[in-house]
Amino acid sequence: MIELRPVCENCATPLPPSSEEAMICTFVCTFCKDCVENILHNVCPNCGGGFEKRPVRPSNHLKMYPAELEPLHKPVDLKAFQSLLEKHRNIPPNER
Repeated sequence: MIELRPVCENCATPLPPSSEEAMICTFVCTFCKDCVENILHNVCPNCGGGFEKRPVRPSNHLKMYPAELEPLHKPVDLKAFQSLLEKHRNIPPNER
């Protein structure tokens, strides 16, 4: 089951279970669509993978399968991220 993290790891924008702006990588690193498109350029700063839209969990399942409550907020160190971004930015995620 996908872990529904409550905020963007970079900017702390709220990403509730119904958010259409939540993006995840294969390891469920969670960022908002704005950060993925404009800062990360579809390169996960943690694993180098790409992002996909996080599915919305139907509200009738949240009681039995709740979203995470603890925010994971660790802004991206843009200087450290630069070499990973340069390495992967122009390679499609399925070819990295």
